[in-house]
Amino acid sequence: MFRRKVYDNLVEWKDKYSRKYAAMLEGARRVGKSTVAEEFAKKNYRSYIRVDFSNVKRDVLEVFEDIASLDIFFLRLQTATGVTLFPGESVIIFDEIQRAPLVRQAIRHLVADGRYDYIETGSLISIKKNVKDIVIPSEEYFIQVYPMDYEEFLWATGNDTYQLLRELYKTGKPVGDKLNRKLMRDFRIYMAVGGMPQAVEAYVSGWSFEEIDVVKRGILKLYEEDFYKIDPSGRLSKMYYSIPIQLSSNKKRYVISSATGKRTTSKDREIFSQLLDSKTVLASYNVTDPGVSLSATADEGSYKLYLSDIGLFTTMIFNSADKLNTKIYSKLLSDSLDANLGYMYENAAAQIIVSSGNRLYYHTWHKDDDTHHYEIDFLIASNAKLVPIEIKSSNVNTHKAISAFAVKYFRKVLRLYLLSQKDVGHKEQIQFKPVYMLPFVLEDLA
Repeated sequence: MFRRKVYDNLVEWKDKYSRKYAAMLEGARRVGKSTVAEEFAKKNYRSYIRVDFSNVKRDVLEVFEDIASLDIFFLRLQTATGVTLFPGESVIIFDEIQRAPLVRQAIRHLVADGRYDYIETGSLISIKKNVKDIVIPSEEYFIQVYPMDYEEFLWATGNDTYQLLRELYKTGKPVGDKLNRKLMRDFRIYMAVGGMPQAVEAYVSGWSFEEIDVVKRGILKLYEEDFYKIDPSGRLSKMYYSIPIQLSSNKKRYVISSATGKRTTSKDREIFSQLLDSKTVLASYNVTDPGVSLSATADEGSYKLYLSDIGLFTTMIFNSADKLNTKIYSKLLSDSLDANLGYMYENAAAQIIVSSGNRLYYHTWHKDDDTHHYEIDFLIASNAKLVPIEIKSSNVNTHKAISAFAVKYFRKVLRLYLLSQKDVGHKEQIQFKPVYMLPFVLEDLA
């Protein structure tokens, strides 16, 4: 198993909260929830039972039909699985718990019983149709599981440069053109592969980018199948697949009707909320009046969407045909693509910001005496001040939006960052950083 940061979250849960809460690993499909749960169980308990409700034997499933008497329930479960449980030393994993809502409802009673610990994993678990007939237990300790971040990717590939990157960042000095080009190429490999464990495993195993892309298209196909189960009309799937197109068109916000091709209805908005619940996307909300509390003026009706994984985003952009054009991947890695791919780096930045524990916000405002508008890609609050972050793929000489923001909100601004592929530098108040240093910028602001 790859080293994952969520493992440490489970260690904290076991040490501090397992007596009162079941751990709920929540995230999109194929991000590694089940793998890390089972690995944690193997290393931290005398025994464990894993029940996968997406592929469970009938005799095991029948055990859950009656849990009124927990003594009998545990005896039947041990008999059906062939695993002996030890009070205080065993954990039960309920995998894909969204498929067994009544079992999820029973968590409060199982936790209160106190004999064993419980770990749940779920995808699309917040969707109303999965929980509408049950009482959601309050005895759940939620742990978000995201695709592998850049540090986890480097761990998996045996690249030990992450701590060196942190030290380079702390110097505040340029790293040098040659080294920066090498480090940016490493980061573009991450953008090409992404953080889905299956894709990372394929890359580590030496598969070609064409073969890795087949893996990622398989994951996208699974998501599409899930979307059609929720919404047979296909609108949910269209909303998902329109994300790269809408980002590339440089719109101020995501527009549902642009995805569906029809006027937006209340049903569309309900379907859209299910897309957000799926954890396959990241939503960034437009802040109308930037202040220390960004959520206070965030417009819930004005948002941008990103994919939760940059590798899937890359595949979605480049695979308009069934057969992958491998030349596009080689051009991406050598930074020789003709198109302006700023929105790819923007999606990568969104993923980094969310995985670091921050919510996504952006800000737009009209230019004086003009029909056009300025836009700040991301806003972070730090030390009772604002930190605007602008993302570019190449041209760092044009930065009108962030400069205008500095003038408009000069009393509120802590620092200004422009992230691109270029080396470390500064111009007036603006700090220029290569995008692979964004995690350390966020560490500084925490």
